[in-house]
Amino acid sequence: MYKYLDNINKPSDLKRLSLIEMDELAKEIRKFLIKSVSKTGGHLASNLGVVELTLALHSVYDTTKDKIVFDVGHQSYVHKLLTGRKEKFSTLRQYEGLSGFPKRKESVHDCFETGHSSTSISAGLGIALGRDFCKDKFKVVSVIGDGALTGGLALEGLNHLGSTNTDMLVILNDNDMSICENVGGLSNSLYNIRMTKAYRKFSKNMINFISSVPVVGVKATNAAVRIKDSLKHMVMPGAFFEEMGIKYFGPVDGHDYKSIVHALKELNNIEGPKILHVLTTKGKGYKYAQDNPSDYHGVSKFDIAKGVISSSQLTYSSVAGNTLNSIFERDSKSVAITAAMISGTGLDILFEKHSKRVIDVGIAEEHAVTLAAGLATSGIKPYFVVYSTFLQRAYDQILHDVALQDLPVTLLIDRAGLVGEDGETHHGVFDIGFLSTIPNLTIMSPRDLIELQDMIEFSHSYNHPLAIRYPRGKAVNLSSHVRDSRLMKWEWIYEETKIAIVAIGKMVETAIKIRESMALLGIKIAVVNARCIKPMDDLSIQKLSETMDYIFSLEDHVYSGGFSSKLKQKLFDSGYIGKFKSFSLPDEFIEHGNTEILLSKYGLDNNTIHKNIIECIRYNEGYEEIS
Repeated sequence: MYKYLDNINKPSDLKRLSLIEMDELAKEIRKFLIKSVSKTGGHLASNLGVVELTLALHSVYDTTKDKIVFDVGHQSYVHKLLTGRKEKFSTLRQYEGLSGFPKRKESVHDCFETGHSSTSISAGLGIALGRDFCKDKFKVVSVIGDGALTGGLALEGLNHLGSTNTDMLVILNDNDMSICENVGGLSNSLYNIRMTKAYRKFSKNMINFISSVPVVGVKATNAAVRIKDSLKHMVMPGAFFEEMGIKYFGPVDGHDYKSIVHALKELNNIEGPKILHVLTTKGKGYKYAQDNPSDYHGVSKFDIAKGVISSSQLTYSSVAGNTLNSIFERDSKSVAITAAMISGTGLDILFEKHSKRVIDVGIAEEHAVTLAAGLATSGIKPYFVVYSTFLQRAYDQILHDVALQDLPVTLLIDRAGLVGEDGETHHGVFDIGFLSTIPNLTIMSPRDLIELQDMIEFSHSYNHPLAIRYPRGKAVNLSSHVRDSRLMKWEWIYEETKIAIVAIGKMVETAIKIRESMALLGIKIAVVNARCIKPMDDLSIQKLSETMDYIFSLEDHVYSGGFSSKLKQKLFDSGYIGKFKSFSLPDEFIEHGNTEILLSKYGLDNNTIHKNIIECIRYNEGYEEIS
């Protein structure tokens, strides 16, 4: 089907191709990626942009010994194709299939696992220093995007790298896009480099000059580098990377395979820390993705001829954005903060109508939280809207800068719980655990879209730190069931009998369905919406303790540090003598796969919960001791 790609089973197979054949292979890879991702979903635009770059890397380096670390990792599909995983691409991001990110267990060619941004430089430097300690001989390359370079960890890594003499190459894949448009001083600096024709011409000539220098020992190469230093400061005042102690080369055309290979080979002759600036086009080769790269960053299945069709489905993200817009219309001192995720977190409408009050800090979650704290001291009402998995980075700032000062910062935590195909690095199953230990911080989780709206409205007048966690995807409306407006209290949706299910967030809908299925068997069950996770509702817990023979807890979070473990302790403290069973995720990293499949595997689907409750009630099996 593919003349060249079908014959590439390992990177060394590239060496027999001519330049013309390599160009044809690049075209085939793009066709393959578009077709494959249209069926499985995945990260498309980023991978289309790095085809020639990845081909060049595998033409120059031997990844059975040399180490290539892909930052974030959502641009590693081409790498996977070239390293023997083409036949598995139909399983990409599917349960028990190929991961959408680098995985050490998948291949010897994957040297480090990534998924979050800005890690590759620190990881690569660690690998390089480890190599030096062990006196090994291999090359280390960290590939990082211009958006990821704004992350604090990346800058810390650069700062350390520049103070070492270790031999390591950083490739700056500059496509002028992260998920949203890049922001900040560093982004502006890169833009100036891209737009300076004199520097681009100089850079090309400089690489040619270095390659032409007759290397008679180390001194000749060092002399060339010194000349380069002097000329560079004339053309690019400031020289950001050079000032950090990292030799800068580029920019080079990231879609010119020959030029990239030439640059990589020449840079292999220069010892020490160095950076190659490569200009690429995100989405290259597929018009829809190239014209709208942010829409094709992460996609579901789509029709290649028509492209991605925007969904009209109401999601929790869009509910959050619409509710904030309503608040912003009434209050000019409300501000939303995002870490390069305007579209992903539903802030599009807010940005369209109140762009000056939507602050995009780039990939910098720690800064976002402390920025919010500073705004709060100035009488501004800040909302930081962020994915649960990315909030993990800002733990110290939440604790030290927000909670310690009891500031009215609201964290709107999107993608809480299982998120599906992105897997271990993206599931939001640890937020309750790491947030619930923080004093002064209230944690809530809505049962449906109406309750999310109510919680966000409540947050506007709440003068303390508040975290509201809500799931990915379609927003449900459980309006046919009893609704209690006292958000700091648990909601007793049904109060019948001596058996109760206590659930949080999206699991409340599951609890209601379990109650309905039990009713068909003549078993009546109370359903409690424990929407305020911290502080827990002590009156409701006492009521449960005094009136229930069986209590079952449901959550989309790991057990350790989660809601169920805390409820169990509270019941023990209250003197509960009945039977208790928790339904939580295990204390482990959850793999990628369809959410429904994962819920079933870990016993959180309706049928499994129903069966286990029956076993506990009728056969006295499976419950946990309250002790």
